[in-house]
Amino acid sequence: MKSTIRTFAAALIASSALFSLNAFAHGNVVPQSVDTTGLAPIGDKWAEQNPYRGNKLALKIGASAYNQNCARCHGLEAVTGGIAPDLRMLDRDCMDVKNDSKKKACFKEIDNYFLTSIRNGKVRNGAVYMPPFEGVFNQEAMWAIKTYLEARRDASN
Repeated sequence: MKSTIRTFAAALIASSALFSLNAFAHGNVVPQSVDTTGLAPIGDKWAEQNPYRGNKLALKIGASAYNQNCARCHGLEAVTGGIAPDLRMLDRDCMDVKNDSKKKACFKEIDNYFLTSIRNGKVRNGAVYMPPFEGVFNQEAMWAIKTYLEARRDASN
């Protein structure tokens, strides 16, 4: 009987150790650099709106950057796996705005929210939900990722 209990306890401890590793599967993830060669430089001042909206090169760079750096939490091809928000929905509400000036204002507001989020990350009650990427990505890389997300939003309609 003691042998059975010991065997069961050992199996329980081993399986607990094995399954707890899955919770930390991402480990310390190092962001991958983003090569923005070919994109028009934006400069030192942070743009208020996506200057690459509709730019095919930005879309290509943004797709690569997103899938290397963002997909582990926000989902492959921006389709969330439930861990983090579905970024295809980020500015979807702006699409239904009929008034052009209000629509532009909506996109500008969402662009600002996106840029603030990616630059500063997301921290709630001391817990880091998203690390800050300012100093890791240049603003060209950040806007290229936004360009990719806009294309994914359009593809999901």
